[in-house]
Amino acid sequence: MWTQIKSWTGFAATLFVLGGAGRASAAPVRPSVLLISIDGLRPDYVLEADKHGLKIPNLRRLRAEGAFATGVRGVLPTLTFPSHATLMTGASPQKHGIYANTPFDPLGKFGLRWNWYFENFKVATLWQAAAKAGLTTANVRWPLSVGAPITWNLPHIYFYGGAEDMKLYRLLSTPGLAAKLEQETRLPFPDTKDDMVGNDERFVDYAAQLLTTKRPGFMTVYLSGLDTVQHETAPLSPEMLAVLERIDTSVGTLRAAAERIAGKRAVICVVSDHGFISADKDFKLRFALRQAGLIDYDKDNNVTAWRASTYLSYGSGSVILNDPKDDASRVKVRETLAALAADPQNGIDEVIEEAEIQKRGGNPNAAFFVTLKPGYRMLGGSTPPLVAAAKPGGAHGFAPTLAEMNAAFFIVGPGIMPGRSLGEIDLRDVAPTLAELMRAKLPDAEGKPLQLGAEPKNRPSARSPGSMRTP
Repeated sequence: MWTQIKSWTGFAATLFVLGGAGRASAAPVRPSVLLISIDGLRPDYVLEADKHGLKIPNLRRLRAEGAFATGVRGVLPTLTFPSHATLMTGASPQKHGIYANTPFDPLGKFGLRWNWYFENFKVATLWQAAAKAGLTTANVRWPLSVGAPITWNLPHIYFYGGAEDMKLYRLLSTPGLAAKLEQETRLPFPDTKDDMVGNDERFVDYAAQLLTTKRPGFMTVYLSGLDTVQHETAPLSPEMLAVLERIDTSVGTLRAAAERIAGKRAVICVVSDHGFISADKDFKLRFALRQAGLIDYDKDNNVTAWRASTYLSYGSGSVILNDPKDDASRVKVRETLAALAADPQNGIDEVIEEAEIQKRGGNPNAAFFVTLKPGYRMLGGSTPPLVAAAKPGGAHGFAPTLAEMNAAFFIVGPGIMPGRSLGEIDLRDVAPTLAELMRAKLPDAEGKPLQLGAEPKNRPSARSPGSMRTP
């Protein structure tokens, strides 16, 4: 009996009947929320679809039928894992604790490890907030979801090929869920690194089945194929446009499943983590620190000691001191970075120090943070040359003030004004907005709920559509 009651409330119970029909009273309708992340979706891909020659009817329908942002200002750095952590918490990296895609690894010992684990969060997430509000939750591949307290969880972890991956994945997923979805959909799990659009489509089939059979009150789905193709080619390449059109079909599939189950209570929110910029030059910050005598290597090019090391994020990177009280190394790093920035050939846009990093919500462990100009990207190499021409491709991680780094936000559902432009918003506002819709509490959020309905008459908005806080 308790399981049945919990399942019903998790489906966002819409009506409480008190006594007989004559005394029935309806509680305010609580929506069922589906949050879809399309990694690397720039807002102009949808808002200027005609200009780009894109056939994306489902994304365009979201814009027409709901509210949307003209741009979403990201966090420092504009990278996948820190940004998805912000989407889950409404907090900056400084507060939620996810500073890059991978753990800090100055000695190069971690190999293929990424920030997959929920326990790395330092603040509460939407999954927890939804559960406390009485909703069941589901997830398909959202970053940082391994070990998360989610009712039905298919976590995000990379597959590198073969049956051994599935043994691990079954252990990390909700017990029995992976096998059950394979059986119900008759579709085997992908056995390759799962950031390609074809694998996205397979996981969308699983997500649609989860929506249909489990009816979660809050569900997250992550699609990574657009990010992959832009890294390999460039923003707006023919290959990228083709992938986005396939992803648009997946968005339509997920929306149809959500609305088939929840009807008019369905809220569908499509977001992204960052934008993209083309780059064709590689800059090696670690090599510069090695030249300055701040990192020592053996004859096999392995790190043996370090006084300062790098924590890179494509278009930017942190410099972290082994000993924060080592003033001599701090001065040496400052001098090294100043010399690098003075040469325009190195592509450095800005160098900021601890106080400013904190102000912008970045890594609290970083002594320095370096951003690059568009066209450059940071690599982790420690051998010459310092700067080199490279195969053109897409990159992100640049300063969130660049328009090309803007993420996307589209939302449709009950009470949301069709065609409402929110102007430019802050990435930290997404989580508290969804929490408010679910009548959940997210006490650690730094952002504020967005005004999605019509503006109250004779009363100014609490926040103008174009207003922004410093990230």
